[in-house]
Amino acid sequence: MSLTAVSSYLNYRFVKLPKTIGLTIITLVLSFFIAVSGKFGWDVEGFAAHLLDGIGFHETFLHGTLGFLLFAASLQVNMMELSKHKTIIVLLATVSVILSTFMIGFGTYGLTQLLDIPIPLEYCLVFGALISPTDPITALGILKTANAPKGLEMKIAGEALFNDGMGIVLFVVLLGLAVGGESQWTLSSAMIFFLRQGIGGVALGFVMGVLTARLLRTIDNSEVAISLTLGIVAGGYAFAHSVMEVSGPICMAVAGLSVGNLLHDGNMSRHTLQRLNAFWELLDDILNAILFVTIGLEFLSLSFRMDTAIASIGVIIIAMMARWLSVMLPVASVSMFRKFSPNVVLIMTWGGLRGGISIALALTLPLGPIRDFILVITYAVVLFSIMVQGLTLGGLVRRITKLKAFQEEYSKELRVSRVTLNMTKDALE
Repeated sequence: MSLTAVSSYLNYRFVKLPKTIGLTIITLVLSFFIAVSGKFGWDVEGFAAHLLDGIGFHETFLHGTLGFLLFAASLQVNMMELSKHKTIIVLLATVSVILSTFMIGFGTYGLTQLLDIPIPLEYCLVFGALISPTDPITALGILKTANAPKGLEMKIAGEALFNDGMGIVLFVVLLGLAVGGESQWTLSSAMIFFLRQGIGGVALGFVMGVLTARLLRTIDNSEVAISLTLGIVAGGYAFAHSVMEVSGPICMAVAGLSVGNLLHDGNMSRHTLQRLNAFWELLDDILNAILFVTIGLEFLSLSFRMDTAIASIGVIIIAMMARWLSVMLPVASVSMFRKFSPNVVLIMTWGGLRGGISIALALTLPLGPIRDFILVITYAVVLFSIMVQGLTLGGLVRRITKLKAFQEEYSKELRVSRVTLNMTKDALE
């Protein structure tokens, strides 16, 4: 928290980048100085490594902050706007994740074979599953500052809110096959597990959200409202994951959507509702800041070699190509029934930012050289996503929006000119 506070101040006062990007860069620089501190006789690196081991990033994130972040993000999403894009969102959160997983998996396997790095195909597919889910927080924060079209924002938000759960389910299945062999999973058991996690998470999240909203609509006290929502996230995530064995991330995303869209017709005053939303915005902001500071510090645990550095560059290219194809195919299939902006695939490809969930899943892999390699290439893709895609996404959206406005104005003037020309022609005749 102390590092996050100092980094937030430095970013706001001097660096002046979007918070997630600025904090990551500042802590990467800090990690570099910590790494070289040993040459000056300071044992800062040992203290930092002990601190990171004590946090347990994968447990803290997957079974701690992830539920709060997804609930906070979905609480602000308009369900009516989201429902307008439900078909493409469902396809992006399921079909796209599966397509991306296998394209990245086979692409990474081919690359490792070319570089003579002994990584089995099963673990390359595991890497494909953990790197495919996109991060809703980073993308949404940047898109809002870029004044992105509402429809585009809803597509990216909806996909990112629900593909986390799908990615985790696919990761568990493929990791089971990689570690335990084919005897642990059959096709039917994997499908049942996949459907139970996904559909069960949606159903349980909806029930939790509706019940919580009904309780909230009977009160007009912000402290009680905040306590109830904190309770539904903390207890609900544990209940979904440990008791009902359904997807906790999907459950919390749906619960947040339900609560956020069912609070308006009740006893809760506008002031109480504003305080509740302000609390969740603040908690979301703080947890995200801590998350990206921790991502920057986790750089200390990595060991880069020449072959892993080359593989990281190749994997970044593979991940971008797979993202483009996995978005383009669902959009092309749905475009037969409804019209999309001509640049929607480009923006959604570049806006598919990876984040903490990918690193958290990579940290759960069994210890060994395979885990070390996958962790390095995962970190490379996440850093490229945050620092390169994140920094340029806003500019890309603004340029395309201006180009679209220019094209519409030009088309309008062209239509007017044609009408005027036809009228003049008729008058001359």
